[in-house]
Amino acid sequence: MGSTDGFQYRALYPYRKEREEDIDLLPGDILVVSKGALQALGFKDGDEQTPNQIGWILGVNERTKQKGDFPGTYVEYVGPVKIAVPSHRPRVQRPLPATPGASGCRLPEALEQGSPLPDLQEQFSPPEVAPPLLVKLVEAIEKKGLDSEMLYRTSGSELRQALRTDWTLGDLEPLDVHSLGEALRGYLQDLPSPVVPVSVHGDILRILQEIPQPENCRKQLQLALESPAVPLQNTLTLQFLLRHLGKVSQQAESNSLHPRALAEIFGPLLLRLPGASPELSPDFSVLFLETLLQAKELEPEQLPPALPPKPPKPKPSAASLANGNNAPLQDAEWYWGDISREEVNEKLRDTPDGTFLVRDASSKIQGEYTLTLRKGGNNKLIKIFHREGKYGFSEPLTFSSVVELITHYRHESLAQYNAKLDTRLLYPISKYQQDQVVKEDSVEAVGEQLKVYHQQYQDKSWEYDLLYEEYTRTSQELQMKRTAIEAFNETIKIFEEQCQTQEKCSKEYIERFRREGNEKEVQRILMNSEKLKSRITEIHDSKMKLEQDLKKQASENREIDKRMNSLKPDLMQLRKLRDQYLVWLTQKGARQKKINEWLGIKNETEDQYSMMDDEEELPHHEERTWYVGKINRVQAEEMLCGKRDGTFLIRESSQKGCYACSVVVDGDTKHCVIYKTATGYGFAEPYNLYASLKDLVLHYKHTSLVQHNDSLNVTLAHPVLSQPPAR
Repeated sequence: MGSTDGFQYRALYPYRKEREEDIDLLPGDILVVSKGALQALGFKDGDEQTPNQIGWILGVNERTKQKGDFPGTYVEYVGPVKIAVPSHRPRVQRPLPATPGASGCRLPEALEQGSPLPDLQEQFSPPEVAPPLLVKLVEAIEKKGLDSEMLYRTSGSELRQALRTDWTLGDLEPLDVHSLGEALRGYLQDLPSPVVPVSVHGDILRILQEIPQPENCRKQLQLALESPAVPLQNTLTLQFLLRHLGKVSQQAESNSLHPRALAEIFGPLLLRLPGASPELSPDFSVLFLETLLQAKELEPEQLPPALPPKPPKPKPSAASLANGNNAPLQDAEWYWGDISREEVNEKLRDTPDGTFLVRDASSKIQGEYTLTLRKGGNNKLIKIFHREGKYGFSEPLTFSSVVELITHYRHESLAQYNAKLDTRLLYPISKYQQDQVVKEDSVEAVGEQLKVYHQQYQDKSWEYDLLYEEYTRTSQELQMKRTAIEAFNETIKIFEEQCQTQEKCSKEYIERFRREGNEKEVQRILMNSEKLKSRITEIHDSKMKLEQDLKKQASENREIDKRMNSLKPDLMQLRKLRDQYLVWLTQKGARQKKINEWLGIKNETEDQYSMMDDEEELPHHEERTWYVGKINRVQAEEMLCGKRDGTFLIRESSQKGCYACSVVVDGDTKHCVIYKTATGYGFAEPYNLYASLKDLVLHYKHTSLVQHNDSLNVTLAHPVLSQPPAR
């Protein structure tokens, strides 16, 4: 067996194969690539050190022994290596996984039956990054907010007990962050084996004693935790928890959970000491976790970069391309030249899928450009490669110009080279029309277009509202079914106990009646026993059917959620366009009555949609009447004490980057968080659509908050600092 030159790369992000020729990646995987494979693609010496510029690379994953393509944007260069050239071997037949329930104790069944948690190796497998149960708890905690002073400091058993009876945990939304935190601690405590196995305790102790410098100590601890003695699932789980605890410690100003405090809570749960150990003090596990958390900069949880382009299908004939391919790039409306990524993000904000523009590549290399495409509510950056007068997203480069490339994909889907980008380049951000959103030149034409946009907005809103109602209804039904399954479990337990008691007692009576020759009584006892067993079987069957229904309905609910999210960008864009047309018409002096006709609003009724309505005298337009700045919950309640229902104020929230609305409902003050997201302000996804707090206040002047919370059947009617109307 000979050898050849090659290169090593280390995976930075997880990647699950999308095509047959791809391979899976987990962070830390070592990939080996033949030098010849890169040279065959036309790359020269030195190019191997910038894998993000290469695109898709053919190599072997040392951990899984898989051979195939992996994205260069997901790895970093390690260095050169000599690799063996193996003789040809037939592909090993891949064994099928065991049929669920056929043998072994799987996680769902184990937890539903109330048995202890399985080991981490049984709870998940790569490419998952942590046990699904743990991921769900952490996501719920982070969504609720990490600034509570009682986070991870309270005790309770209700949700913790649920871990042993319902592995899906149901809907966590109604639960507070303290219950969720206690459940997470209980989960770690109930694991049969700790996250940090006993086999590396000696190495950890030696590192903590011998290496005083914190940064070096932390690096050595990480190496010890990545050793073969630690199962991969344990390593991934620990990394996941460290990222979460890092986020918690960043909120230490509010929650007082500094690395030391977190280490005292979680150290003994992650690294459990095996009984009385003379060389290991109780502070051993605390010091271990504190060292890991005290990194100068705990690695942030980064989203993977955009995948490199996949090879396109064969070049279409010239006749199929639109005219204008030979037009200079500088004249293309979608070409913006040398602008920053931040400027691009601003121009594409709140635009629908398929919106795009092209700019010069940040590498400043002549002939290289970047296409930015809106897809799934996010911006996708796609590099346009250039070599020997040809352009394209990936090898082979087949287009004669950037204009020809963009024109082609305005008519064909980008899924030709990346299956995830199943859209065309639909809506160019034009550098010629940035200040001319309204393109019509007469009031009547603008009004008719406003009518079209408003109808489209109403149709989308109606569709969205139907989905939201369906989602809410099915979520409630899912929770009821989970509760019913728990009731079935209790019923089955009672019946089985009765069955065991009857069998125990009836055995003695059967023997007695048989000695007396009373066969009739014997048959009666046996018949009763069979009826009881039959009833248990019926309950089991009913429970199984309910579980199947639950699984099916949960899948349908996820699909509804996806459809809602897909509508959101269109809703925001239509709302934005409609409002811009309203502003234009108002500036041109269009009468309100005529605007109402275009909007389909009867003039004798209240106009909720027009920006320039007849309620300009409302105090809501003055922020000083309802915005009170940085006050706490108690001060807000004092300001609202004794006020009428619908009296409200907006204040800064204790949750960083958010605001809070305090409003009087049924004589009592209620509080709800206002989230500030990239798409706007709002009380909950996917309603975070309002450009400012004022827009939000004006909307909920007419719309009840009950759609977000059943106990908030009220509108924001009366700003707390407004003057009461004259009598």
